[in-house]
Amino acid sequence: MQHGGSPNSPEIFQILADEYARRILVAADTGPKTAKTLSEECDASLTTIYRRASTLQDLDLIEERNTVDEDGAHRSEFETTLEGLHLDLTDGELALTLETRDELADNFTSLWGDLRGDD
Repeated sequence: MQHGGSPNSPEIFQILADEYARRILVAADTGPKTAKTLSEECDASLTTIYRRASTLQDLDLIEERNTVDEDGAHRSEFETTLEGLHLDLTDGELALTLETRDELADNFTSLWGDLRGDD
């Protein structure tokens, strides 16, 4: 399934070429992480984390969730949504296809419904 129709390939290639963006994607793939945790795990400043996370969010490669701690404090956590990225070269054209966790979950739900005979 393609991300929102046709993904903006140059922007995706550019962000994936960035070492910090790749580190964030990998770190946030194991579960939701705060910017502070990502900063420590990726050896990057909070400013760098927020900038890269913003770009990754714009491209739907990561999502931000707002949570409330037991003490009532609000915090943001980031989690990678990217599951797969496929590059096809056909007839002299590059085509980029992204698979996100939401799409995979929707596909599984649809498949499960089909198996059960749900309409």
